[in-house]
Amino acid sequence: MDFKTYQKKARETALYPNLGSNNIYPTLGLVGEAGEVAEKVKKVIRDNNGIFDDESKIGIKKELGDVLWYISNLCTELNFNLDEVAIQNLEKLKLRAAKGKISGSGDDR
Repeated sequence: MDFKTYQKKARETALYPNLGSNNIYPTLGLVGEAGEVAEKVKKVIRDNNGIFDDESKIGIKKELGDVLWYISNLCTELNFNLDEVAIQNLEKLKLRAAKGKISGSGDDR
């Protein structure tokens, strides 16, 4: 599946207040789901000596799907095409790599 198709299908399951004019709700959902990914990774470190077994990977994969759903719907709220966001990000990273600036901090490296 491509991002364009995913974004359309994700929107079909979007149900939250002020759909179509609410960028706050998917932003908060995105942060919450990213936190759940971090929690699952933390528990692998705490409970399984940092070893990602099949069960932990499946749980993380499910949470990553939720992250993707919120990213997709935030893009829709902001009239962004998810494909274009992904392409722009890869182009930015390619330029940074070409300049030897992949590591470090700051948006304008």
